[in-house]
Amino acid sequence: MKKVISFFGLLLIVFVQINAQQRTVAECVVNYAVVADSNTDMSRTTKIVYIKGNDCRTDIISPSFTQTIFYDKTTGNAVVLREFGNNKVMTKLSKTQWIEKNKKFDGAAVTMVGDTKNILGYECKKAIIQTSDGNSITVFYATAISPSVKEFEYQFKDIPGFVLEYEEVKEGNKRIKYVATKINLSPVQISKFDVPSAGYRLLN
Repeated sequence: MKKVISFFGLLLIVFVQINAQQRTVAECVVNYAVVADSNTDMSRTTKIVYIKGNDCRTDIISPSFTQTIFYDKTTGNAVVLREFGNNKVMTKLSKTQWIEKNKKFDGAAVTMVGDTKNILGYECKKAIIQTSDGNSITVFYATAISPSVKEFEYQFKDIPGFVLEYEEVKEGNKRIKYVATKINLSPVQISKFDVPSAGYRLLN
């Protein structure tokens, strides 16, 4: 009996040590470069993720459009801003609507692969996400760090680390890859998460 207790005690210690090695990042700015197969606006697009506690902001900036998503982990609500030329629109999503918008990622199968690579000094492991609509996303995630907010990128909520690279296959077998080029772990200004109160047309 003592041997059984000792064995499970050892397992608990190992589990705690493994989890203790991973740091939860609650303040950061991560810049991603976008690499696309074809010569489209996506190949000249940048992505910036801001995280502060339970708040996250994601900017997608291209020559033809800009999109910003504000996500609040505390409420589960999100606000999406889009700008196309002179058109500026806002969509507000409740927690239920945000989950519905991302339902294709519910029940996604995550397969861990043995490949690893170094991204910005972090050892990253490879995983493949198979979504319910038949598409797949290949990701490399840092095992040493994990974001304090995960649901802002719903497809990555079950990945046990910080996703620093991922590749999606779009319609027509077009591939788009996002690769982190810079991580800043300094405190983020709270003003980055202020949702505009005017200047946008509200969509239902």
